[in-house]
Amino acid sequence: MLNFEACTITNGDFTLHANLSIPRGARVAVIGPSGSGKSTLLEAIAGFRGVTSGRITWQGRDMTALPPGKRPVAMLFQDGNLFAHLSAAQNVGLGLRPTSRLTPDEQEQVSAALTRVGLEGMGTRKPAQLSGGQQSRVALARALVQRRDLLLLDEPFAALGPALKAEMLDLVAELVQETGATLLMVSHDPNDARRIADQAVLVADNQAHDPVPTLELLDNPPAALRQYLG
Repeated sequence: MLNFEACTITNGDFTLHANLSIPRGARVAVIGPSGSGKSTLLEAIAGFRGVTSGRITWQGRDMTALPPGKRPVAMLFQDGNLFAHLSAAQNVGLGLRPTSRLTPDEQEQVSAALTRVGLEGMGTRKPAQLSGGQQSRVALARALVQRRDLLLLDEPFAALGPALKAEMLDLVAELVQETGATLLMVSHDPNDARRIADQAVLVADNQAHDPVPTLELLDNPPAALRQYLG
């Protein structure tokens, strides 16, 4: 269980409040108007954004003060965060250790992860030699080798075309099903949420609300979300 216990999260002059719980293994879409604090919520989970009051716990363990690297979290950002001078395999390997000196077992893990995301035989290619979709797969493979309990997606597939984005979302759904990871996914597209998220957290009016079934929220949206969705 991921718990936000009376949390206040600040981002400049913006404040977000969260007091909610997310079950382990859930697939959760984080939905709300632009600028409502969706990314801020994920950054707080990952440790990139401080909590000014309250605490965040995972499976009963307080991780509020833990640095990002000590949290059970893997996060994918909008730009993929790939290093242009490193190969696909080296970029994936960073998920295991911050140097390229991997053990034979770790090299096998990297190779297996690349194969799992459909990039078998492409480990030596640099990001510039890969398509946008392939770069997204590299970033996903890097998250996969980390074997973390929480997978956070901050719209990493936003720049992809509809068909390719749907393919990547389906792959994410398969991977979290296989690993048992808990997924939180920021999305501006309700179709993304409908596709792979069984629950949704509405972020609006400086508040992250309790998760509810995705279809229930999208089929009967409250005023703040209805105005945004149009």
